[in-house]
Amino acid sequence: MEILSLLSPGAAIFYLLAGLVLVSAGGVAFSRNILHSAFALLGTLGGVAGLYLYLGADFVGVVQILIYVGGILVLLLFAVLLTNRIGDVKITNASVGLLAGVGAAAVVLAPLVKVAITAPWKLTEATSAPTTQRLGDAFLSEYLLVFELASVILLMALVGAMVLARRAVRGKVDYDDRLA
Repeated sequence: MEILSLLSPGAAIFYLLAGLVLVSAGGVAFSRNILHSAFALLGTLGGVAGLYLYLGADFVGVVQILIYVGGILVLLLFAVLLTNRIGDVKITNASVGLLAGVGAAAVVLAPLVKVAITAPWKLTEATSAPTTQRLGDAFLSEYLLVFELASVILLMALVGAMVLARRAVRGKVDYDDRLA
């Protein structure tokens, strides 16, 4: 309790959210049950969303909650729960040796820590413009070409999915099926 009294309230909130993310990520990686891993992923994604919101990236935090927690995680949970005989599948993370994992983590983490410590971090002033306004300005100015290319690719994917779904509804046989 003395440690938390020495910290500012903002730092305590940050450390609590970061701890939630780290503990939940450990639960995802080391759980022997895929359903428990999925629920631990909920804690990880929720903690990351909390960090985004705490750091003032309100748009990214809400998108994190809507897309990842509300969409991807729910889809993953439904896939796990609706799969037949999921109890028969024996999937474990224990096949990778603990020593090899710790060694690989040290090899990756050491340069990252060195860069984080030695990097000349530029401190910026907080602006009064909301995050969404800054994102909108960036998408419609310096990132306009990339934004439009992404929208065209997503449109092509949507049209392709509709064509495939329409073929399946009509009962058309694909050319590859006729060859078999």
